[in-house]
Amino acid sequence: MARRLWDELDDDMLLIADRTFYSFDDWRAAADTGAQLLWRVKADLRLPVLEMLPDGSYTSVLVGPAVRGKRRDSLIEAARTGDDLDPGEAALVRVIEYTVPDRDPGEDGELICLITTIGDLRDGPAGTLAEIYHHRWEHETGNDKIKTHLRGPGRILRSRKPDLVLAELYGYLLTRYALNALICEAATEAQIDPDRVKFTRTVRKVRSRADDAADFPP
Repeated sequence: MARRLWDELDDDMLLIADRTFYSFDDWRAAADTGAQLLWRVKADLRLPVLEMLPDGSYTSVLVGPAVRGKRRDSLIEAARTGDDLDPGEAALVRVIEYTVPDRDPGEDGELICLITTIGDLRDGPAGTLAEIYHHRWEHETGNDKIKTHLRGPGRILRSRKPDLVLAELYGYLLTRYALNALICEAATEAQIDPDRVKFTRTVRKVRSRADDAADFPP
């Protein structure tokens, strides 16, 4: 399904993707659109170090899975010396590696490995790109707020009338907007990051106190 979106990319976009999306062909197809890419890859992807950079990242080369043996070695050496590469076989990338402390039990120290088309450190220092990738989760948690915490278990849109389905979807979106606005207001007053306020707890609090129709600007 993601492959249908490649044609929608253009050169003023940054596409962020989780580690399950990477393949050499998909990377090349997305990069060929001119968009910048920042993708997490699995820990077992072979990424030879070509040059260490001042911000702790390093340059590397992606090699197509069909390229093996001496041909693979020659491509890596060509990348190291700055020779031209066949785009069908290899692609230069920059790699950012880091670990995240204070994660769930057993997950501390897990290596996060990102590859990006952004080669200039001035356009994307390693720390900035790592932070940007981390915030990718906000899109997923935003969807989860609607699908799980607002709709409830087993709830689906059953109507076959498009107008009713859209009305319900807008209702969920407006409800999430109102709750997020409340979270931001409370976090600002408490002088903390809004991300530290639990959405689920906010929903429970509002439900326990709601006794009339909602009243907030769309």
